[in-house]
Amino acid sequence: MNGAPEILWRARGALVINKPAGLPVHAGRAGGPSVEDFFPLWRVGRNGPWLAHRLDTDTAGCLVVALKKTALLEIQAEFAGHGVRKTYWAVVRGVPGHAEGVIDAPLLKVTRGRAWNMAVSPGGQAAVTAWRVRAVGQGQALVEFCPRTGRTHQIRAHAAHIGHPIMGDAVYGGGPGALQLLARGIRLAALGEVIEAEAPVPAHMRAALEMCGGAL
Repeated sequence: MNGAPEILWRARGALVINKPAGLPVHAGRAGGPSVEDFFPLWRVGRNGPWLAHRLDTDTAGCLVVALKKTALLEIQAEFAGHGVRKTYWAVVRGVPGHAEGVIDAPLLKVTRGRAWNMAVSPGGQAAVTAWRVRAVGQGQALVEFCPRTGRTHQIRAHAAHIGHPIMGDAVYGGGPGALQLLARGIRLAALGEVIEAEAPVPAHMRAALEMCGGAL
């Protein structure tokens, strides 16, 4: 199959792929390509592979795929035990007033008809994200986010919560255009070794990063 996502790291039990923005991890009701379409290329036995976690459709970058069921269980345990370090790069609207910080704001799913979003609410699940500004320019900033929990839309909702939504995130106030969010890196210890990968900056984010003076 042509057009398979780039493999950033590979071992016998798992791999990390560079998921393109716009490619969902699961096949949707309307059909169309997804990460799961490429599973036959990566299969090492009769079963699998399996997604070890998720990325939003419009988020590019590091996605872990387990090739064996034992690897899946071990990696999922690392996620559950908060042993996985994930790093995201995002270009946000405006420039934060501080160089770094920690967002501790629980998130609750709010549904309105067929639409939904995550909202900061005392009744939500605990959600914590560390962040730091990497570069600024022309009224926007390149911010590195390191989530300490793994809630749906956590980076997107937390960025909006501090008044700096991610550019291209129409759901959370970032306006139209491509979502400027990259799952830049991931690191975890599993399968008897350290799994570590870094995704390159995708084409749709390069102009925004250059405006901020960020290194590619």
